[in-house]
Amino acid sequence: MQGDDLLQRVVTALGDVESIAAIVLGGSRARGMAHATSDYDIGLHFSSARPLDTDRLLLAVKTFVDDPDAASVTAVGAWGPWIVGGAWLSVWGCKVDLLYRNVEAVGDVIEACRAGEISMHYQPGHPHGFCSASWMGEIALCKVLHDPCGIIAALKAKTVPYPAQLGDALIRRFEWEILFAIENGELAIPRDEQTHVAGSVYRALACLAQVLFALNGRYLVNEKGALAEAATFPRTIPNLMGRTTQIWRFIGAGDFRRAFAMLRTMERELQVLITSAGQG
Repeated sequence: MQGDDLLQRVVTALGDVESIAAIVLGGSRARGMAHATSDYDIGLHFSSARPLDTDRLLLAVKTFVDDPDAASVTAVGAWGPWIVGGAWLSVWGCKVDLLYRNVEAVGDVIEACRAGEISMHYQPGHPHGFCSASWMGEIALCKVLHDPCGIIAALKAKTVPYPAQLGDALIRRFEWEILFAIENGELAIPRDEQTHVAGSVYRALACLAQVLFALNGRYLVNEKGALAEAATFPRTIPNLMGRTTQIWRFIGAGDFRRAFAMLRTMERELQVLITSAGQG
């Protein structure tokens, strides 16, 4: 298959970069949820003892991309402390994204998550922000492509089973904010502040997704597609996607009060789920 051949070509080249400790496949392709045009998200893990050599990385990248002269990779940290850095590449006409991760930093976050300690951070590309628990989810859900020292295997072992303390922390962090976002958005209706209204709706829905993932012991890595996935869980809100679509139709039509009324109903149903799961 072309996908397997593409990954083999990329991993063979990147595996020769000595400062890369491990290579993993992430995103929808690792979770078996990809479609034909899905990106290839490839994580490059490096250690503090041997920082990533981006000059050497670029030389390796040029051996497999469609246009070597246009290829570039970022410095470590160029995309912020949570996305870190990487590259946007084209290989055989397919979009391939490289993402850097410091393996010790990821390990520290996993230990914090297991102890019920999480944090949220502003991050371009993540409208809801970046939740530290996403790093643990990346490890749990990734497909290992190159791990000669077993670094990723050791981290993966710490992600199973899903930690109860992590689920509790995520519910505590995001459950209260759903109603807060609804009430905050409703205050903007008399002033017709459409951007604030829409942002409040998005935030309420994103927090709702976080809680549903936690209630089901699932790792949420990216808010893209999170509600659609949450709709398939055993513990979920009836007709989640249909009602979400209707909320956005109300927003598009300027019928903000009906949108928030529907959100309030969904929030109450979520409270019932939380209580029935013994999380209340």
